[in-house]
Amino acid sequence: MTSTAPEKTQSPTASVPASEVELSIGGMTCASCAARIEKKLNRMDGVTATVNFATEKAKVSYPEGVEVADLIATVEKTGYTAEEPPPPATEKPGVTEAEARPDGELLSLRQRLYVSVALAAPVVLMAMVPALQFDNWQWLSLTLAAPVVVWGALPFHKAAFTNARHGAATMDTLVSVGTLAAFGWSLWALFFGMAGMTGMRHGFDLTVSRTDGSSSIYLEAAAGVTAFILAGRYLEAKSKRKAGAALRALMELGAKDVAVLRGGKEIRIPVGQLAVGDRFVVRPGEKIATDGTVVEGASAVDASMLTGESLPVDVAVGDPVTGATVNAGGRLVVEATRVGAGTQLARMAKLVEDAQNGKAAVQRLADRISAVFVPIVILLALGTLLTWILVTGETTAAFTAAVAVLIIACPCALGLATPTALMVGTGRGAQLGILIKGPEVLESTRRVDTVVLDKTGTVTTGRMTLQDVHVAKGADREELLRLAGALEHSSEHPIAQAIATGAIERAGSLPVPENFENVAGLGVQGVVDGHAVLVGREKLLKEWAIELPRELAQAKAAAEAEGRTAVAVAFDGEARGVLTVADAIKETSAEAVAQLRRLGLEPVLLTGDNQLVAESVARAVGIDQVIAEVLPQDKVDVVRRLQAEGRSVAMVGDGVNDAAALATADLGLAMGTGTDAAIEAGDLTLVRGDLRVAADAIRLSRKTLATIKGNLFWAFGYNVAAIPLAALGMLNPMIAGAAMAFSSVFVVTNSLRLRAFK
Repeated sequence: MTSTAPEKTQSPTASVPASEVELSIGGMTCASCAARIEKKLNRMDGVTATVNFATEKAKVSYPEGVEVADLIATVEKTGYTAEEPPPPATEKPGVTEAEARPDGELLSLRQRLYVSVALAAPVVLMAMVPALQFDNWQWLSLTLAAPVVVWGALPFHKAAFTNARHGAATMDTLVSVGTLAAFGWSLWALFFGMAGMTGMRHGFDLTVSRTDGSSSIYLEAAAGVTAFILAGRYLEAKSKRKAGAALRALMELGAKDVAVLRGGKEIRIPVGQLAVGDRFVVRPGEKIATDGTVVEGASAVDASMLTGESLPVDVAVGDPVTGATVNAGGRLVVEATRVGAGTQLARMAKLVEDAQNGKAAVQRLADRISAVFVPIVILLALGTLLTWILVTGETTAAFTAAVAVLIIACPCALGLATPTALMVGTGRGAQLGILIKGPEVLESTRRVDTVVLDKTGTVTTGRMTLQDVHVAKGADREELLRLAGALEHSSEHPIAQAIATGAIERAGSLPVPENFENVAGLGVQGVVDGHAVLVGREKLLKEWAIELPRELAQAKAAAEAEGRTAVAVAFDGEARGVLTVADAIKETSAEAVAQLRRLGLEPVLLTGDNQLVAESVARAVGIDQVIAEVLPQDKVDVVRRLQAEGRSVAMVGDGVNDAAALATADLGLAMGTGTDAAIEAGDLTLVRGDLRVAADAIRLSRKTLATIKGNLFWAFGYNVAAIPLAALGMLNPMIAGAAMAFSSVFVVTNSLRLRAFK
């Protein structure tokens, strides 16, 4: 087993840019939009920009001589909107601009989706099932399809128009052109061709023949494509709204108000009004409002949410305390040393934000392919139109062939490829206790080769429990537990509560102690059933001139060598036993580590706990590499160091102290039993809190990614193979529509196979 001390990385001195600004970007519809804005900004002299599609923000460093107005103008020239965020006084910490705005955009998209599905369904059914085609059914189809193509697909038309103005093409372009071409041809056929005649029927003619197409309409293609693409876009928009939730969860962890001492009286004020030098009171069970120094009282502070340390830390006068940690013992008076953005909690929030902004957005597979596919298809359709006119002089036949090219290439199956696999995969994942945040996550699962495991709450339960009971010769185990448990039951200290809970489980009900006294930093003492009882550190027993016999001293030393906490028990003037308390390892952790190894991942234990505890846990679960005694910022450094070694790193954690590392890692897996900050910073959430689910999550994610890739291959395969036939006039648009529909059915069926994942 190798143990690694955390590296203290220091940033090299570098030239600091004159200014830095964060711009809110509007109008982005896919990751390629963010890449285009980033490229344009970085072309400006001295400007360095990172554009985050998920948070809809651009982080820009710019030199003297460049104004913010120049940056905004550059973004606007690219076809998008940009503005500076509101001043800090009006902006809630940890809330992204996308979330600060009302949910009008998401509600509008949902409304478009629901209306489009309701209207498109009968159009598709009438077109595909001849038995449903009554006299003049085509005019009802037009009435239903028109709002879908014009109003439902309006976001795609707007985006396509904007992209066209700036010489670019995306998936929106192909959706818009394909639906409008199918709809436009249908209008021509209805009003100027034979399709509008009473009694027209729309049968499937799969024979390869040239036709003028004047009796065929393709309203089902136009309406169906719109509804399918809207469904995928709505799912994407919902996940985007959660982009800044990790920061919000971090900031909400802190106390909301505080009891400040003013003129000897306690006054309750909002935490935001606290100033450096103010003294405030923290009662048992309350959160410490901000970073400070204890000036009065002694207690135990539970800092596990911030440091990962499983044991509460004893504090007394002169000791530093951190904001958002919990006072688990007595009353404290604390003098504030840091407030606002200077606190450890705020700095951790900044770490998460920086990690998210620095995390390169993975372009969707469909967007990457369509970046080349879309312009080629449009050129092919135009080429087909011109070639037919020049060669045959038949305008109608030329237009029929061109429309067939557009329809056969229309990305109906492409729109389904990712959302259907994702919906089935995530649905199956939810049944297994796995939440996958989006398709970008899946690519990371394929590449990871190292898994970093947080200890407290991930490999272990995160709760102190009574492990072993060592009794002296002649002592009765049950009596020892009853007397020690009764005394500890009156204490609020987490170790005491662990002993009391263990005593109740093993010895039954506990008597009520008399003359109970909490000896600060040493333990407790009192009278139970007529016995004078001491429970605590060995030093407490020595103050009463009681020595531990050799066998108990050896048991205590052995427990401490494994990183456990040893508590001595004495009554009636003699040492009677030693109780050992530790953060228990989850029963499934060793099996989980073995499963992760079988997936080709090298496990690393990373924790803020001490070296002895970490090594003991690592041995028990089969992990060779241990990195212990790390602060939250050190966790981020360790992940980055592993990445710098060429590793692709997955991180599994559950605490606020893991949030920044989860965001920095190539793949973040958050235990659902942990904090909101960790869950929102992670890419995958393991709802059950069972580490074995981490292996299941990676297997399911890899399977879902493979399904998406298979879907994309077949979606393109059907369409691309038929494009030459359409261009040569060997396919009429109806056959093109049928091929497109069949590719969609295949994609959905392929996705449904994920339901069988075990």
